Amino acid sequence: MENKTKKFKHLEKWHATLANCIRCGYCYEHCPMFKHTGWESDAPRAKIITAFGLLSGEVELSESAANKMFSCFFCGRCEAACSSGVTLTQIFTDARKDLVEMNFKGPGTTSTTKLNCARCLICVKACPHEARFFDGNAIVTDPSKCQSCGICIEVCPAGAADIEKHFGTAKIELIEKASNFLTSHDSAKAIIFACNWSYYPELQASILPESEIKDKEYEILVNMCGGRLEAHMLMAPFLQNAWGVMAACCTDNECRHDGNLRAKKTVESLRNTFKSIDINPERIQLVQIPPGDKALFQAQIDTFVSDLNKMGPIR
Repeated sequence: MENKTKKFKHLEKWHATLANCIRCGYCYEHCPMFKHTGWESDAPRAKIITAFGLLSGEVELSESAANKMFSCFFCGRCEAACSSGVTLTQIFTDARKDLVEMNFKGPGTTSTTKLNCARCLICVKACPHEARFFDGNAIVTDPSKCQSCGICIEVCPAGAADIEKHFGTAKIELIEKASNFLTSHDSAKAIIFACNWSYYPELQASILPESEIKDKEYEILVNMCGGRLEAHMLMAPFLQNAWGVMAACCTDNECRHDGNLRAKKTVESLRNTFKSIDINPERIQLVQIPPGDKALFQAQIDTFVSDLNKMGPIR
């Protein structure tokens, strides 16, 4: 145990806290990675068990175990649901610090930089967590600081910034999901891009197969942060005859990435564009939702869809 704690000097201080986890599983109900893969090993509970095992020596330190610790979107929903008050994201951060010092760097959901990087430093300036920096040769990411918000991806003019494991949240995946919904439902009218930090649906024991839902008017697609909502993604549904698009983000001072500020600018710019081409700007809206306030979010969606039904399709 002594040799292990020397290796995990940052994680060691959480030894007692790790033991507080009662393995209830409330955390994974809200985890975007578990929802996407369905694998327990991707859930927060598994990461806590892995961290405890690494610290005690009962889990072998390997690339596979390390990569699980580097896969997290830091949404904090697991902490909010934890019945034992375990500060999971702080534990994951300290585990990452130790792993980096032992030359394990993921990448997991940590942002990376491809060879086509222009070294313009835009991503360095845009990163709200000071995780990206120029080391004299290339733009690199500190895995212990990166919180996988993806803002670097959206600001990179060369498309060099990337997250290897998107778990269904990549721009191209969301656009494809929107297209599939709009072309497969006769009543489809709207796409709702929801920030993971302000909204994420709980697991449901049973749901109707998609093919049996005939009158679905809107689809909620979960984006990891409002800062990742770029104009192209918001406009894509209109190419598939959507009547409207809504973007949801955190309220002011609630977004840990300041992504809501970027989302506001993007949506306002598109609304101005709509005005210039004589399309009702109310067809594209941004709403700010406090974390987890599903009732308010649903009310905003219902009002939006009702207004779209009054406007009718774009002609």
